[in-house]
Amino acid sequence: MKAALDGSPLTVETGGIRRYTEQLHAALEREFPLEEFEVLAPERGRWWSIGLPRKLRRERFDLFHGTDFAVPYLPVRPAVMTVHDLSPWKREPWRASSTRVRRRTPILLRLGLATMIITPTEAIRREAIARFRLDPARVVAVPLAVGPEFQPLDGPRGNYFLIVGTIEPRKNVTLAIEAWRESRRRGSKIELKLAGRNIDALRPEPGLEILGPVPDSELARLYARARALLFPSHYEGFGLPMLEAFQCGTPVVASRDPALREVSGGAAMHPEPNEWPDALEAILRDPAWSDRVRARAREFSWSATARATREVYRDAMIRFGYEDAHDRGHSR
Repeated sequence: MKAALDGSPLTVETGGIRRYTEQLHAALEREFPLEEFEVLAPERGRWWSIGLPRKLRRERFDLFHGTDFAVPYLPVRPAVMTVHDLSPWKREPWRASSTRVRRRTPILLRLGLATMIITPTEAIRREAIARFRLDPARVVAVPLAVGPEFQPLDGPRGNYFLIVGTIEPRKNVTLAIEAWRESRRRGSKIELKLAGRNIDALRPEPGLEILGPVPDSELARLYARARALLFPSHYEGFGLPMLEAFQCGTPVVASRDPALREVSGGAAMHPEPNEWPDALEAILRDPAWSDRVRARAREFSWSATARATREVYRDAMIRFGYEDAHDRGHSR
């Protein structure tokens, strides 16, 4: 097989979709060394309608994987689309995606231009099937994983909670900040650090540090030294920061969002909104959280993600009409 992956997410400095594209590509190359997996950077001009289909034909790719809600507008090859969540179609304050995603993706799905669809959780799979009226056989949940750089560190933890992610209304960061402030009013000396994009609207205050975007190496250290990750998001497709924290042995206080609860598998605290201040105090008192979260993290790996994704590629090729897709090494 010779497969192309959409390189558009790599134009963003940080973020879960960039990490997904990078890690999936690397894992596919490790797991299937006799096959070819190439990340294609978008080119100028009418890329999705003319440039990309032409490139897929000219360079004899067997399949295209749209890692970020898009596939070519012409079905010259089987195509797999990853739908990370349905936030672009939620209520207005939650919309962080472009108008192009909101308008384009439903059309691509309705026209069947995505031969197969990948979602990161069963929660999003069910939601996508209902929202876009998809054939359930075309939609497969393939969980994500985290890289090896996210590991526990020897020595004591720091004196802070951590929030990671792009600051937008959907992330509900104010809930965690207010819970942390209440814990301070009760006498706690623990601090709060925020790492992510779009944080200009936030202002430092005593005990609160605004870090902005940080590289993965620094992020891993922040996770490993934090007393807990706070993840109050209204809505997620998977919740990669939670799994990154788990792999670092760091407990998590998260919202009751269905995808987050699916990924945590009971290894995180999921309090009601009014219970967050008490949850922050409780998580500090329970030393067993570290073992539980690390055990849960071991259930995910990029190797498993790559193998499951490759199986979706095979199904897409068969559905498209490549009957010998299991062993296919060349384009027709």
